[in-house]
Amino acid sequence: MGTAVDASNKEVKKDVRVIFVLGGPGSGKGTQCANIVRQFGYTHLSAGDLLRAEIKSGSENGTMIQNMISEGKIVPSEVTIKLLQRAIEECGNDKFLIDGFPRNEENRAAFESVTGIVPDFVLFFDCSEEEMERRLLNRNQGREDDNIETIRKRFKVYMESTLPVIEHYNSRGKVRKIDAAKPVEAVFEDVNAVFASIDEKVAA
Repeated sequence: MGTAVDASNKEVKKDVRVIFVLGGPGSGKGTQCANIVRQFGYTHLSAGDLLRAEIKSGSENGTMIQNMISEGKIVPSEVTIKLLQRAIEECGNDKFLIDGFPRNEENRAAFESVTGIVPDFVLFFDCSEEEMERRLLNRNQGREDDNIETIRKRFKVYMESTLPVIEHYNSRGKVRKIDAAKPVEAVFEDVNAVFASIDEKVAA
């Protein structure tokens, strides 16, 4: 279990368990995170949701994030990490799913350096590009980014940036790969088995 450490190397008050949840767009991460929260009591943190909430708050930090996004710039890792760190510290829970982060190796290295937290493991939803594309085009969420050109750009970014993060943790034996092409219920059976085995180890 990782111990959270702040930038001045003082330990945060509690030990926390962090699991990174990664997978391509349309791999079903959000659906499964909701199931894990319900079944195993984790707190679900989405980097994108935290950034959007900060913008909505109207804070100085939120305005800066909004301006960067409007100018097409990438929000610095430290900004996202500080939001994640604050959410972890302010939460009464000690078990967290961090969804869709780190997006690249720089995110990963910065997260471990700033927080002092090394994830217990990465839950990787593995799904073919064809299946993810089919799901994104079929879903009725009215999202502007669910058109074929944008979807393919998102796949390209994912393949180039996020897969190296998965490979990094895989080389350390920290990846639990889930076949996300199966039906939702079957995918959760596999997820359930991963988390049930963790709880057994903790109990032991």
